Amino acid sequence: MALPGLLGTEHIGFTVPDLEEAHRFFVDVLGCEYVYSLGPFVHEDSDWMTEHLNVHPRAVMRELRFYRCRTGPNFEIFQWESPDGQAPQPRNSDIGGHHLAFYVEDMDAAVEYLREQGVRMLGEPTASSSHSSGQRWLYFLTPWGMQLELVSFPDGKAYESYPGTTTRLWHPARPTE
Repeated sequence: MALPGLLGTEHIGFTVPDLEEAHRFFVDVLGCEYVYSLGPFVHEDSDWMTEHLNVHPRAVMRELRFYRCRTGPNFEIFQWESPDGQAPQPRNSDIGGHHLAFYVEDMDAAVEYLREQGVRMLGEPTASSSHSSGQRWLYFLTPWGMQLELVSFPDGKAYESYPGTTTRLWHPARPTE
Protein backbone atom coordinates (compact mmCIF):
# COMPACT_ATOMS: atom_id res chain seq x y z
CA MET A 1 0.00 0.00 0.00
CA ALA A 2 1.23 3.52 -0.73
CA LEU A 3 -0.04 7.05 -0.48
CA PRO A 4 -2.25 7.47 -3.57
CA GLY A 5 -0.68 9.77 -6.16
CA LEU A 6 2.68 10.15 -4.38
CA LEU A 7 5.29 11.53 -6.79
CA GLY A 8 8.05 12.75 -4.48
CA THR A 9 9.17 15.46 -2.08
CA GLU A 10 7.99 18.94 -3.13
CA HIS A 11 9.53 21.01 -0.35
CA ILE A 12 11.23 20.92 3.03
CA GLY A 13 10.25 23.59 5.53
CA PHE A 14 12.28 24.82 8.49
CA THR A 15 12.26 27.71 10.92
CA VAL A 16 15.16 30.11 11.37
CA PRO A 17 15.76 32.82 13.99
CA ASP A 18 16.56 35.55 11.42
CA LEU A 19 15.13 35.30 7.92
CA GLU A 20 17.49 37.93 6.46
CA GLU A 21 20.53 36.03 7.76
CA ALA A 22 19.13 32.78 6.34
CA HIS A 23 18.42 34.47 3.02
CA ARG A 24 22.01 35.72 2.75
CA PHE A 25 23.38 32.28 3.62
CA PHE A 26 21.18 30.25 1.25
CA VAL A 27 21.47 32.73 -1.64
CA ASP A 28 24.92 34.29 -1.29
CA VAL A 29 26.87 31.34 0.15
CA LEU A 30 25.07 28.21 -1.11
CA GLY A 31 23.75 29.69 -4.36
CA CYS A 32 20.06 28.89 -3.94
CA GLU A 33 17.57 30.99 -5.86
CA TYR A 34 14.97 33.06 -3.98
CA VAL A 35 11.53 32.60 -5.55
CA TYR A 36 8.86 34.41 -3.46
CA SER A 37 7.64 35.25 0.05
CA LEU A 38 4.34 35.32 1.94
CA GLY A 39 3.15 36.65 5.27
CA PRO A 40 2.65 37.67 7.91
CA PHE A 41 0.08 35.12 9.07
CA VAL A 42 -1.79 36.00 12.26
CA HIS A 43 -5.01 34.53 13.73
CA GLU A 44 -5.81 36.59 16.84
CA ASP A 45 -9.38 35.39 17.40
CA SER A 46 -9.29 31.67 16.67
CA ASP A 47 -7.35 28.46 17.17
CA TRP A 48 -6.53 28.24 13.45
CA MET A 49 -2.77 28.22 14.04
CA THR A 50 -3.05 25.31 16.49
CA GLU A 51 -5.55 23.37 14.39
CA HIS A 52 -3.67 23.72 11.12
CA LEU A 53 -0.01 24.14 12.08
CA ASN A 54 0.26 22.65 15.61
CA VAL A 55 1.68 25.85 17.12
CA HIS A 56 0.51 28.21 19.88
CA PRO A 57 -2.82 29.80 18.81
CA ARG A 58 -1.29 33.29 19.01
CA ALA A 59 1.94 32.40 17.23
CA VAL A 60 2.73 34.71 14.33
CA MET A 61 4.43 33.52 11.18
CA ARG A 62 6.22 36.76 10.31
CA GLU A 63 7.22 35.64 6.85
CA LEU A 64 8.01 32.57 4.82
CA ARG A 65 10.19 32.43 1.75
CA PHE A 66 10.56 29.81 -0.94
CA TYR A 67 13.92 28.90 -2.47
CA ARG A 68 15.08 26.60 -5.23
CA CYS A 69 18.49 24.94 -4.85
CA ARG A 70 19.24 23.37 -8.23
CA THR A 71 17.55 19.94 -8.44
CA GLY A 72 15.72 18.36 -5.54
CA PRO A 73 13.03 19.70 -3.24
CA ASN A 74 12.31 23.37 -2.71
CA PHE A 75 12.92 25.02 0.68
CA GLU A 76 10.24 26.88 2.62
CA ILE A 77 11.98 28.96 5.29
CA PHE A 78 9.96 30.52 8.13
CA GLN A 79 10.48 33.13 10.80
CA TRP A 80 8.05 32.86 13.73
CA GLU A 81 7.20 34.71 16.91
CA SER A 82 5.48 32.58 19.53
CA PRO A 83 4.16 33.51 22.98
CA ASP A 84 5.31 30.16 24.37
CA GLY A 85 8.90 30.65 23.20
CA GLN A 86 10.97 28.56 20.83
CA ALA A 87 13.06 25.46 21.49
CA PRO A 88 16.79 25.52 20.74
CA GLN A 89 18.20 24.06 17.53
CA PRO A 90 17.95 20.24 17.86
CA ARG A 91 21.04 18.08 17.46
CA ASN A 92 20.97 15.02 15.20
CA SER A 93 20.58 12.85 18.31
CA ASP A 94 17.47 14.74 19.52
CA ILE A 95 13.91 13.72 18.70
CA GLY A 96 13.11 15.82 15.65
CA GLY A 97 16.81 16.24 14.94
CA HIS A 98 17.53 16.63 11.26
CA HIS A 99 19.93 17.84 8.64
CA LEU A 100 19.78 18.83 4.99
CA ALA A 101 22.27 17.15 2.68
CA PHE A 102 23.51 18.84 -0.49
CA TYR A 103 24.99 16.70 -3.23
CA VAL A 104 28.16 18.17 -4.77
CA GLU A 105 30.18 16.91 -7.71
CA ASP A 106 33.55 17.82 -6.20
CA MET A 107 33.72 17.43 -2.42
CA ASP A 108 37.16 19.01 -2.05
CA ALA A 109 36.26 22.10 -4.07
CA ALA A 110 33.00 22.53 -2.13
CA VAL A 111 34.76 22.20 1.25
CA GLU A 112 37.45 24.70 0.23
CA TYR A 113 34.79 27.17 -0.95
CA LEU A 114 32.76 26.92 2.29
CA ARG A 115 35.91 27.39 4.37
CA GLU A 116 36.74 30.51 2.35
CA GLN A 117 33.24 31.78 3.17
CA GLY A 118 33.93 31.32 6.91
CA VAL A 119 31.48 28.44 7.31
CA ARG A 120 32.07 26.21 10.34
CA MET A 121 32.95 22.69 9.17
CA LEU A 122 32.55 19.70 11.49
CA GLY A 123 35.72 17.73 10.93
CA GLU A 124 37.04 16.64 7.57
CA PRO A 125 35.37 14.76 4.69
CA THR A 126 34.69 11.16 5.72
CA ALA A 127 34.63 8.12 3.43
CA SER A 128 31.63 5.87 3.99
CA SER A 129 31.85 2.09 4.19
CA SER A 130 29.69 -0.99 3.58
CA HIS A 131 26.66 -0.27 1.36
CA SER A 132 27.66 3.41 1.08
CA SER A 133 31.28 2.80 0.01
CA GLY A 134 32.17 5.28 -2.72
CA GLN A 135 30.55 8.15 -0.84
CA ARG A 136 32.24 10.99 1.04
CA TRP A 137 30.42 13.35 3.38
CA LEU A 138 30.98 16.27 5.74
CA TYR A 139 28.68 18.16 8.09
CA PHE A 140 28.75 21.96 8.38
CA LEU A 141 26.71 24.57 10.23
CA THR A 142 24.70 27.59 9.17
CA PRO A 143 25.42 30.84 11.04
CA TRP A 144 22.51 30.01 13.42
CA GLY A 145 23.70 26.43 14.05
CA MET A 146 21.48 24.38 11.72
CA GLN A 147 23.18 21.18 10.58
CA LEU A 148 23.83 20.75 6.86
CA GLU A 149 25.83 18.12 5.02
CA LEU A 150 27.82 17.85 1.82
CA VAL A 151 27.71 14.45 0.16
CA SER A 152 29.32 13.12 -3.01
CA PHE A 153 29.53 9.73 -4.71
CA PRO A 154 30.43 10.44 -8.34
CA ASP A 155 31.10 6.79 -9.16
CA GLY A 156 28.05 5.51 -7.27
CA LYS A 157 27.69 3.63 -4.00
CA ALA A 158 28.70 0.03 -3.38
CA TYR A 159 25.13 -1.22 -2.89
CA GLU A 160 24.39 -0.44 -6.57
CA SER A 161 26.64 -3.33 -7.68
CA TYR A 162 25.21 -5.93 -5.27
CA PRO A 163 23.51 -8.87 -7.03
CA GLY A 164 19.75 -8.47 -7.25
CA THR A 165 19.76 -4.78 -6.34
CA THR A 166 17.51 -2.86 -8.70
CA THR A 167 16.30 0.13 -6.67
CA ARG A 168 18.57 3.14 -6.70
CA LEU A 169 18.53 6.02 -4.24
CA TRP A 170 17.53 9.32 -5.82
CA HIS A 171 20.51 11.21 -7.17
CA PRO A 172 20.47 14.83 -8.41
CA ALA A 173 22.42 13.96 -11.55
CA ARG A 174 19.94 11.16 -12.37
CA PRO A 175 16.61 12.66 -11.24
CA THR A 176 14.42 10.62 -13.61
CA GLU A 177 15.61 7.14 -12.59
